[in-house]
Amino acid sequence: MFVGHYGAAFVGKRADASIPLWVLFLAVQFLDVLWAPLVILGIEKVRIVPGITATNPLDLYYMPYTHSLVGAVCWSIGGAALYGLVARPPRWRSMAVVGLAVFSHWVLDLIVHRPDLPLYDNTAKVGLGLWNRPALAFSLEAGFFFGGLALFLRVRPMRIVPLVVFGLLILTIQAYVFFGPPPRSPSAFALTALVAYAGYAAVIWALADRSTLTSHPRPS
Repeated sequence: MFVGHYGAAFVGKRADASIPLWVLFLAVQFLDVLWAPLVILGIEKVRIVPGITATNPLDLYYMPYTHSLVGAVCWSIGGAALYGLVARPPRWRSMAVVGLAVFSHWVLDLIVHRPDLPLYDNTAKVGLGLWNRPALAFSLEAGFFFGGLALFLRVRPMRIVPLVVFGLLILTIQAYVFFGPPPRSPSAFALTALVAYAGYAAVIWALADRSTLTSHPRPS
């Protein structure tokens, strides 16, 4: 899953408005943010195998450090602790929301991945395989994103058009990933994904977090 993960970021923002939305955008992709450099370094491994699923050619055959259930739990705790270190003042509720946002990545991946998510180490792999049903998988991505956005906007009214346009844009990119040509190499795909995660976090900061700061300036 890709775009759908951001629906969990909007839900997290509704649960705790003190957390910047860009932080939650990075949190829900944190496992992939870690996965990308590990692939580039050759520590975790992926092959390009056209046709391995109906929507993408990624054979994610070795990723025990980021995408095992045990690894996801550990990184979720680490993400929560990291937010507690940098947030001022640190709050247990906010840390828990960030940790759950990180863990949501593994839960949503479980729905779409083929059985390539290990429970521990590189064994006992699971995945419900929705990537082999392209229309359903794409609809789920869109539904999670816009469902989360709708929940967010119910309690944080702001200009809806830029956010909807942003959602449609990244869905278009998702469609290209689903139905376009395979990536040139695993490293090229990982680097592109890493740039995309950073770019989307920056865009949501400009659309949501920055506008909130502008409309509610801190007292001097």
